[in-house]
Amino acid sequence: MDNKEQQNFRDSIATINDEGNRNFIFPQKPKGKFTNYRTYVSWILLAALFASPFIKINGNQFLLFNIIDRKFNLFGQPFWPQDFYLLVLSLLVSVVFIILFTVIFGRIFCGWMCPQTIFMEMIFRKIEYWIEGDRTKQIKLEKQAWDAEKIRKKIIKWTLFALVSFLIANAFLAYFIGGDILIQHIIDGPFVHLDTFIKLLVFTMVFYFVFAWFREQVCIIACPYGRLQGVLLDNHSIVVAYDHKRGETRQKIRKNEDRKEKEYGDCVECKQCVVVCPTGIDIRNGTQLECVNCTACIDACDAIMDKVGFERGLIRYASENNIENGEQFKFNSRILSYTIVLTLLFSFFVTLLFLRNDIQANVLHLPGQLFSTEGNTVSNVYTFKLINKTNDSYDNIEMRLMSHEGKIEVVGGQILVPGGGLSEGTLFIKIDKNNLESAKEKIEIGIYSNGELIEETNTNFSSPLQVK
Repeated sequence: MDNKEQQNFRDSIATINDEGNRNFIFPQKPKGKFTNYRTYVSWILLAALFASPFIKINGNQFLLFNIIDRKFNLFGQPFWPQDFYLLVLSLLVSVVFIILFTVIFGRIFCGWMCPQTIFMEMIFRKIEYWIEGDRTKQIKLEKQAWDAEKIRKKIIKWTLFALVSFLIANAFLAYFIGGDILIQHIIDGPFVHLDTFIKLLVFTMVFYFVFAWFREQVCIIACPYGRLQGVLLDNHSIVVAYDHKRGETRQKIRKNEDRKEKEYGDCVECKQCVVVCPTGIDIRNGTQLECVNCTACIDACDAIMDKVGFERGLIRYASENNIENGEQFKFNSRILSYTIVLTLLFSFFVTLLFLRNDIQANVLHLPGQLFSTEGNTVSNVYTFKLINKTNDSYDNIEMRLMSHEGKIEVVGGQILVPGGGLSEGTLFIKIDKNNLESAKEKIEIGIYSNGELIEETNTNFSSPLQVK
């Protein structure tokens, strides 16, 4: 790398040329141990992605984010608007986990688990390799005039891209409206549920735009995680790194040349690490924002090392301290701090989750109404709302006073709370004056189903001021 490159490589990105126009990346098809591992991981994650909206636990969809109806399921556990604090806490746990993971392993999430990378590298690029060939053939086809061959290949590729985008759109829509509803809408046909079909088309166009044109720009320009990485990484973080101490000075292999005598490094300037990179960077320049830790350069470099008879690992997972000083990974105070915060947040979340009841009851004074008296009996009128957070119906609901002697009369009689639904109504609470001690008392109410206590709640009870 000459001096000009050393000064300028961080001032530009590989996807933009000197004139400011888009420079499309044509990475060489990667092969090797890490590529195989990533393929296996992608199969598992793709299966989970497409199956999750249709998997049910205790009748609840495994993952659901129904923003319109304000219904959320995480790992089969339903969350209602009243549980929003739990949803926020779960997101905080996820964020802290990602931060801790990044501090230790760098941007490995992007290369191994991010849906953008998995779809791009494991589906759409594989379609390109199958139709247009490897890097050299793709570049040749791109420069080729629009003859019959180019038109045929492009139409086939774009059509397959659109079909895959449509399938992905269906899967993602199922997370928002529910898998069962999506299947029913598909059975009924697009004209019966035109709004769903329009949403599908919008999702499809977004995915098609991202994977057919925007591509790696998502990781380089749009994704905030790349910027976050720059703040979180330090000299102890394990990233995909080039061992410059071993690799420099770079020099191509020449027959019968003594590299040690001339103090050449192990890098043979083959640039295979550059041509396989999906974001077009040169990893030998050091850790860069554009690097998604996909390991394609590791496999490419190891293959060259095998051919020339050098030791593998010129490019490998390593920290800067490991390369500079040979230090092994250490569990430092920074990592310990994040671990403690994550442990506390997760413990708090799990505790709140287990303390949460299946039925949530809210009993509130009817606005504008204080109390009424009849002899020694004081009566207050309330509205109630019972929210069922399960898919099982609760019948024979009965409300009883737990803190005072008295009775509760529900307008309309018997209460039924359907699965995943709510029941609302009006009730009267009547308590004898002799059982009251102040003008405003807190009373406890028990919610029973078939004689079994399922929830407790409290509210205020008003009475004449002269009551002592």
